[in-house]
Amino acid sequence: MTDVMAQPSTTSKPFVSKWASRYRGATVEDLDPPPALSLTPSDSISLALLSAFERDYTHLTIVSSSNRALLGYISIPHLQSLLESGKVKPEGEIKSAMIRFQRKGARYTVITMNTPLEELEGFFEGKDNDGQKQDFAVITDAGRRFVLGVATRGDLEEFVKRRPA
Repeated sequence: MTDVMAQPSTTSKPFVSKWASRYRGATVEDLDPPPALSLTPSDSISLALLSAFERDYTHLTIVSSSNRALLGYISIPHLQSLLESGKVKPEGEIKSAMIRFQRKGARYTVITMNTPLEELEGFFEGKDNDGQKQDFAVITDAGRRFVLGVATRGDLEEFVKRRPA
């Protein structure tokens, strides 16, 4: 009997990197991502905004205050729209606006400093996530114990612009 899961899918197209010729073996580390800025769910929304604007970050990771476990993230553009609509207030806690990661039943793609840029591009394009495109990636150590940084689709595009063909 043939294992159905081992058969290649005839309906989905394989991911082909549009910038593979520019990467030439580069990894996430070559993007030179800035260190992660992680806040806790009880930190204020105004602190999140201030911290993000000071560093020109679009996404912040949210970690547990007790064990530093990664809980989720906050998108600054989304947070701004919540503030404008009155759904959250600047003095409110981040937990009211953060997006929590699903823990049960979810399979995550581990992105480390050693991840090839072709894989990062595939992650952004939804290669291993049922075609669901991603705007950013949390960079961790191989054991997923520490958040090292965040890479965005824009970071990858800037790398390609700087790299000669």
